[in-house]
Amino acid sequence: QVQLVESGGGLVQAGGSLRLSCAASGRTFRNYAMAWFRQAPGKEREFVAGVDRYGGGRNYADSVKGRFTISRDNAKNTVYLQMNSLKSEDTAVYYCAANPGLSATRGVNYDYWGQGTQVTVSS
Repeated sequence: QVQLVESGGGLVQAGGSLRLSCAASGRTFRNYAMAWFRQAPGKEREFVAGVDRYGGGRNYADSVKGRFTISRDNAKNTVYLQMNSLKSEDTAVYYCAANPGLSATRGVNYDYWGQGTQVTVSS
């Protein structure tokens, strides 16, 4: 079992920044690829960003490329999502997820999920 707890969400004006954190406990964190997903009201959950076990391989949804950065600190069992130049369409609940396999963009590949943190961007 891996337990994931997100933090750092909140209300921010368009153009602002937020940094989300996801703290992991349980099994060895470095054995898992990690990702951030989000779900806006009335929409399906979507992939935002992913990072491999070592932190070197990263991928992003087109909608956030150049604005968001995913990173991880295996010594602290934590994955981060730095979000800059936020837009109203970034408003959603953000979830971190852990995948015992390779980094992936589909939610079905992830075995463990956090409870989510709300990000609201006002225009």
